[in-house]
Amino acid sequence: MSIQGELFAVEEPPAVPGLALVREAVTPAEEAELAARIDAAPLAPFQFGQWEGKRLTVHYGSAYDFSRHKLNDAPPLPDWLVAARDKLAPQVGRDPGAFEAALLIRYDPGAGIGWHRDRPQYGEVLGLSLGAPCVLRLRRRTESGFDRRAVGLPPRSLYLLSGEVRREWEHSIVPQGVTRRSITLRTLR
Repeated sequence: MSIQGELFAVEEPPAVPGLALVREAVTPAEEAELAARIDAAPLAPFQFGQWEGKRLTVHYGSAYDFSRHKLNDAPPLPDWLVAARDKLAPQVGRDPGAFEAALLIRYDPGAGIGWHRDRPQYGEVLGLSLGAPCVLRLRRRTESGFDRRAVGLPPRSLYLLSGEVRREWEHSIVPQGVTRRSITLRTLR
């Protein structure tokens, strides 16, 4: 795959310890069903304190409150999301029940996600990319600037952030001109 972004060259296989990538984690039919379920969910613009993001989101299990800096309860995972979690987690050697928090995201054209590391209240992060290919950009600060990596996420791919990549690296996704959806599952610390 030849997806490239500014200052990034896609590496296959990923060169960051703790990052796992599974291609074709779901079938095209499952992808279409999951996309329809995400679109039918009560999506709302992402809230970051007083700011509102372009991406549309909904939380299940728990949600981070950026204004109070703590986790809040969220509605329980719906049955269809439990079934997806139960299929996805074993593909990266993880116990599905450990992933108690879920986030559905729809990135409409022009929506991305800036540099961040998931809140420390969360442990491992499992992400399913749906609809359009994108590049998961990774960076960590060094004495001379940033060490950077990029991982191509084809549609239906699953990634796991654990260990070093989860603790020491930030990640982001550049805004695109097409709609993309994702399911993020997280363990709690």
